[in-house]
Amino acid sequence: MCLSIPGKIIRINGKRAIADFASKQLSVNTELIKVKKDDYVMVYSGYAMEKIDEKKAKKILDGLKGR
Repeated sequence: MCLSIPGKIIRINGKRAIADFASKQLSVNTELIKVKKDDYVMVYSGYAMEKIDEKKAKKILDGLKGR
């Protein structure tokens, strides 16, 4: 089973971006989809795979926290 984690794009630099994952910031590869600042994306193995809306991202993150 694979697990994608939602993150919010906070900065873009070419084909890489910094995404915030519940206050932890990581570099992600954005070659597969077009993103802009403040987009929420699903990330798997360091790649942004798809954009999702904020409501869905927060629901997923709450589920991962066990709420």
